[in-house]
This record gives sequence, structure tokens and C-alpha cells, in this order.
Amino acid sequence: MAGIRLILYNIFMSGRNFDFSIGEFYHIYSRGVDKRSLFLDENDNKRFVKLLFLCNGSHPVIFRDYRDLSLASLDMGEKLVSVGAYCLMGNHFHLLLKEVTEGGIVKFMSKLLTAYSSYFNKKYQRTGALFESEFKATHASTDEYLKYLFAYIHLNPLKILDPEWRNNKINKNLAKGFLEKYLHSSFGDYIGKERDEGNVLNKAEFPEYFTGVDSFEGYLYDWLNFSDL
Repeated sequence: MAGIRLILYNIFMSGRNFDFSIGEFYHIYSRGVDKRSLFLDENDNKRFVKLLFLCNGSHPVIFRDYRDLSLASLDMGEKLVSVGAYCLMGNHFHLLLKEVTEGGIVKFMSKLLTAYSSYFNKKYQRTGALFESEFKATHASTDEYLKYLFAYIHLNPLKILDPEWRNNKINKNLAKGFLEKYLHSSFGDYIGKERDEGNVLNKAEFPEYFTGVDSFEGYLYDWLNFSDL
């Protein structure tokens, strides 16, 4: 964990002072305007996750054409980004992305936020912006930071279990049980669960930090007793 405090600041940067580059990795995150909730029921979560796949391509997104189809059966054209991890929380979300086409992250995020905002506003009969004005991003410029993001993103749901879990040193078995049941992140895809949502990820485009389930879980749970995560 040496030197990790020097990079934790990046998690809380309010903006970005860099351009996205092909082949580079980024932590992308956004929250609801005025910190409003973005996901009010199970269908909202499922819609957003499906849009993570549908918006990641050169083809236009017409959701009704794909509503009842599995992600495994779809081809959305040339990918804009590679997705390494994601986590949906009540009023915000986290993504770990790799830029694979010029301008891919900006195009992908524009499609994603527009499509979900349109769905949400129509469903809940509201108007106006749903997300804060600009999504936030940090550049994962080192292996240490990029690997760390797999832990940061996948451990985020523990805030639901205990908002002070970092200070309270949450029990490993309790944390493990909770994360395995939390369906709105890519955690399940890294512990061997077979599910259609796994098609959102492009694991081969990311460094092979984890040799298997034990390696992945071991790395994550090492952070449970490190208070600065």
C-alpha cells in the first residue's frame, strides 16, 4: 500500500485537466444533479447496465429494438470504449474505462447519459437535467492506481451496509456476503458468476492483475482494514 495516499486525491478531483488518449485508462464518475437519486427501482438499475452495453458502439441506440434481447446476441458496431468495471449507487455511478477510439469516452458518455436521462425523465414525469453538468474523470496513469480502482469501485456498495465501514473495520465475511448479493456492479463477473450483464465488460483490454477469483477477492479484502480507501 506504500504511496497509495498520494493517489487517493485523484478520486475526489472536481474536474480534469487532460485530454483522453487511445489506450489509456480512466475512472469515470457522475452523480445526480443536486445529489438526487438516479436509480429508484430495480428496473432503473437494469436499464442503466443494459445501456452500458448498447451505448458502447457506432450503431444508434433504439432501446425498444433491443428490449427483450440478450446482450450476448447483440452487435452494436465498433466499440467506443472498453469497460473494465462498473458500480451503480443510489445517486451516482463509477466506471473504469479504456479509450479505444478517438473521442470514444466523450461519445460513449454522451450517448449513455442522454439515453438514461430520457428514460428517467419520461418514466418519472420530470424535466430538466438529471446529471451534474459534466462527468468527472481521473487518469489511471500508473499500474498501482489502475489496480487500486478495481478495489475502490467494487467496494463502493459497502457504504450501503455501513456508511462508516472504513472507520469501523467491517468484518470480511459480512462484506463478502453483502458484495456477492449486490447485483448492480461488475463484482459478480469477477467472482465467476455467469450472467448476461457480464457482456458489458471487456476484461481482455485491461492488465491481468488477478489470476482468478481468490486473487481478485484477496486483493479487495486486503483493503478492508486500510482506512483511507
